Amino acid sequence: MLRIRAGVVYPVTAPPIEDGAVLVGTDGRIAAVGPHGKVPTPGDGERLEFRDAILTPGLVNAHTHLELTHLAGQNSETSFVQWIRRIRELKDATPPEAFIASAEAGLRECWTRGITCIAETGSTGAAMQALVRFGGRGIVYQEVFGPGPAQVPPAMEELERQVLRLRRLATSMRAVGVSPHAPYSVSEALYRRVVHYAQQEKLPLAVHLAESQEETELVRYGAGPFAEALRGRGIVVEPHHCSPVQYLRELGVLRAGTLAIHCVQVDASDMQTLKAARVAVVHCPRSNRVHGHGTAPFAALREAGLTVGIGTDSVVSVGDLDLWAETRASWIGAEEALRSLTIEGARALGWDRTIGSLEVGKAADLAVFGYTPPQRLPPPPMALLTVLAGRIVHRT
Repeated sequence: MLRIRAGVVYPVTAPPIEDGAVLVGTDGRIAAVGPHGKVPTPGDGERLEFRDAILTPGLVNAHTHLELTHLAGQNSETSFVQWIRRIRELKDATPPEAFIASAEAGLRECWTRGITCIAETGSTGAAMQALVRFGGRGIVYQEVFGPGPAQVPPAMEELERQVLRLRRLATSMRAVGVSPHAPYSVSEALYRRVVHYAQQEKLPLAVHLAESQEETELVRYGAGPFAEALRGRGIVVEPHHCSPVQYLRELGVLRAGTLAIHCVQVDASDMQTLKAARVAVVHCPRSNRVHGHGTAPFAALREAGLTVGIGTDSVVSVGDLDLWAETRASWIGAEEALRSLTIEGARALGWDRTIGSLEVGKAADLAVFGYTPPQRLPPPPMALLTVLAGRIVHRT
């Protein structure tokens, strides 16, 4: 067993506990949480004390590209369309073993920052291999690309092959989903095929959606740099006369369990559409800022009743995996920041019954952060201790 005492315990779904403690059972679940004097002290097991620190649920990074960790600092393109193209070139030049090493390095960095669950979108499956090797928790969304109709059959064949491979590695801690990448990289026909496949196989979806003005121009008007790039490849582009959100609604992509990543270019009607479809949103403020996309309406999304998790996106965009930096970039209050990084992130992934708060019976995914009195939240970016399913995976 493991007992952790901290200056303040933040259960998230209950008020903070001054001089609190959490007891972790041998099954990797929370056995008790409360004031220090009321949490049992077992005769065996490890006892840890952090009097000048806070104890929180493990953080949930709701959007990562850990397989690209090795590309940090290697893409200096300022145009988003050119940046996307350069990413593709860099990936094409990367050997398979480098993706695996990259994902492993990214996962270890997550743990040093108190992140115990990831939602990875990637094309190589490297993040799943990293999760298996190190015993991590997360959902791996297999990406699929194909902006031209002729690409549908080979894209689907590759998607089904990769999903079959990933599913062999899935457990209660590691799930598989699919990610038809974005409106500028996936044709209407491919979206429909992927949605049908996901429904048949009961797989969750993740999509990059309403991220940039260039994407909106492509979908609404059939114009802009994405449209020009596609036509340059001989792909017919037609205007859809609607927003990217409405476009994906028509294609059936937006449904319960879908993660809509970014959602910068959305209006009130789009938000209601997302809410009606029971879609969860992932907010990536630093990435949006770096690429000049604008600011997603975080407060309005929450006021509309949407579940909003927070993700770092790739380190190619933001340089690190600091979720607390994402909350500071969002200008949200400290308590709401903690909720967004824990229970809201877990809810976005459909895992809020298992993780995201400190409650008896939930998985013991925990993080301990130091603080400088009187400020407790947000804490420094690096964790003093990270516990995953009752197992210490990082300590300073």
